[in-house]
Amino acid sequence: MIFNLFAPYADEFALFNLVRYITFRSGAACLTAFVFSLVLGPSVIRWLRARQRGGQPIRADGPERHLIEKRGTPTMGGVLILASMVLATVLWADLRNGYIWATLLVTVGYGLLGFADDFLKVTKRNTRGVSGRHKLIAQAAIGLAAAVWMYWLMPPALADKLAVPVFKEVLIPLGLAFPLFAMLVMMGASNAVNLTDGLDGLAIVPAMIAAGVFGLIAYLVGRVDYANYLQLHYVPGSGELAVFLSALLGAGLGFLWFNAPPAAVFMGDTGSLSLGGALGAVAVATKHEIVLAIVGGLFVVETLSVVIQVFWFKRTGRRVFLMAPLHHHFEKKGWPEPTIVIRFWIISMVLALIGLSTLKIR
Repeated sequence: MIFNLFAPYADEFALFNLVRYITFRSGAACLTAFVFSLVLGPSVIRWLRARQRGGQPIRADGPERHLIEKRGTPTMGGVLILASMVLATVLWADLRNGYIWATLLVTVGYGLLGFADDFLKVTKRNTRGVSGRHKLIAQAAIGLAAAVWMYWLMPPALADKLAVPVFKEVLIPLGLAFPLFAMLVMMGASNAVNLTDGLDGLAIVPAMIAAGVFGLIAYLVGRVDYANYLQLHYVPGSGELAVFLSALLGAGLGFLWFNAPPAAVFMGDTGSLSLGGALGAVAVATKHEIVLAIVGGLFVVETLSVVIQVFWFKRTGRRVFLMAPLHHHFEKKGWPEPTIVIRFWIISMVLALIGLSTLKIR
C-alpha cells in the first residue's frame, strides 16, 4: 500500500524514493510486524484466555508433565502472527505483484483452516478438531489454486520445471503435473510445521530461520543481475516475496516474546499450518522446493519420525521411538524442554547454512 501510494512520486520527492527499494521495505515490514505483535500481543492473549476457560486441550497420551505444566495455556495465538504478518505485508509490499497475493492466499487460507481446527478443539474440549480427511481436502484445494496461479505467473521456460540445487542446467520437466507437485509441497510444509509445534518456541524459531533464508533467496532470484552471477534461475517479480518473508520474520519475533518458555500462548494450528504453507508457497514461487527440504530439514525429520512410528507399529506392534514426533521421544528420555528446543534450533541453523551453500557461486 505504501509502495503503491508513494512510488509514483519518487522522482519528485527524494524521500519517497526509498520505497522503491525492496531492501528498505523488507526491513520496514519486519519492524512493523514486530511492533504490531508486541503491541497487540497482551490484548490478544487476554481475549483468548477469556474465551478458553481450560486453555488448549492436552493429549492424555502425551508426556505426563504437559498435563500439569501446560494446562490452562490458551491456544490460537497464530492469529497474532497472521494479523501482524498480513498487515505489514499489505502496508509495505507492491500490491500489484501476483506472487504476493498467491502466497497470501495459501497463508491466510491455511490459517483459517487452522483457526477452525483450534476452535473446534477448544469448544468441544478434545484434541480432534477438524477431521483429517476434511483438512487435507481443504489444504489441497487452496494449494492447487495457488499452484495454478503461480504456474501462470512464471516464465514459460520455468513454469512446469523442477530446479535442482547447485546444477543450474538441470531442470526436470513435470508438465501438467507441476501444479500437483507444488500443491504437495505446500501441504507437506504446512503439516510438517504443524507436527513440529509441540514445545514452547520449538516451531517458531526454525520457521523464522527458514523465512530468513528464503527471504534472501527470493531477493536474489528476483534480480536478474544477482541471479545470473550466482547461477540461479531468474524469476521476475519473486523478489517482492522478500517483503512478505520479512513480515513473517518480524511477526514471529513478536510472537516468540510471548511464546518463550514458559509460554503465555500457543500458536495452535492457526499459526503452524499458515507458517508452513507460507514457506511452501515461497519455495514454489522461487523454484527452490528441494532447498526447502534442506533448510526445513528439522520439519522433515519430525514428520518422518511420525511416519516411521506409525508404519512400524502397524507392521510389528512395536515402537521405534518412545513417542512421536521426535521431540517427544527426547522428552520421554528425560531431556529438559529448553535443552530439546535449543538443540533443535541449533540443528535448524546448521541446516540453513547447508541450504545457503547450495547457492552456487562462480
